[in-house]
Amino acid sequence: MTYLNELMSSRELLANLTAREVKGKYRRTVFGQLWSLINPLATMLIYTIVYSFIFRARLEVGDPSGLNIYPLWLMCGLLPWIFARNVINSGMTSIVANGSLIKKVYFPRMTLPLAAVGSFGFTWLVEMGVLLIALAIAGSNFWIYLPVIALTMVFLAMFAAGLGLILSIINVHFRDMQHLVGIGLQMWMYLSPIIYPLSLVEDAANKAGHPWIIHVYKLNPIERFSEVFRNLMYDNRFPNWTDLVACAIAGCASLALGYFVFSRNEKKLAELL
Repeated sequence: MTYLNELMSSRELLANLTAREVKGKYRRTVFGQLWSLINPLATMLIYTIVYSFIFRARLEVGDPSGLNIYPLWLMCGLLPWIFARNVINSGMTSIVANGSLIKKVYFPRMTLPLAAVGSFGFTWLVEMGVLLIALAIAGSNFWIYLPVIALTMVFLAMFAAGLGLILSIINVHFRDMQHLVGIGLQMWMYLSPIIYPLSLVEDAANKAGHPWIIHVYKLNPIERFSEVFRNLMYDNRFPNWTDLVACAIAGCASLALGYFVFSRNEKKLAELL
């Protein structure tokens, strides 16, 4: 409780660190914050060309929205994944990257990985705002689900923050971790229904005669988050309550575990660095 109170009293420091991350991310660039939109748009264009035009990937029509636009369907799952990936990567390296600052002055070290959440969260809000405008132009009626969308965004931020906290401690002890995590995140993306629909996995599992594969596949938290975001924004329907509960459990459990691991190891960081 003492550490938690100390962390809460450092709100101004956290705000300053977050502002520093936001301002420094695209410093001395011509397009500035526009890069936060250009990068996901370029990624969307690549996947749209490869999967929609070359591989002719089958896309289910939004139910009941009736939307059948692959780029919008893709972005509903891609933007949350990009946010989670960036928070995990940045949170993991935040302690090592600020080693000189940690060795000079004391402050709650947890503010460093949490600042990554705030920084990329700001970028994510801008990206999601643009996506929602595009969905509205296409005819999506997501308005009544905005509170649930915001709540799911909070759960995803908690999930990514927890993983970032845990990995930041591990990375101090084993510097190879950041390279292993980079490979792991790339595999995680392709093992999640981000650029392809879940129905493809279900069809493949049924054809192979192994329906249990889909149950194992759904243990992936990113699968649940992707489905919830697409149900709300693309399909315009309330998601399965089990998916929403799974997102809440994943977010709360990850953040609680991350807080426990980080708070137990924080005092040793200056010495290890």
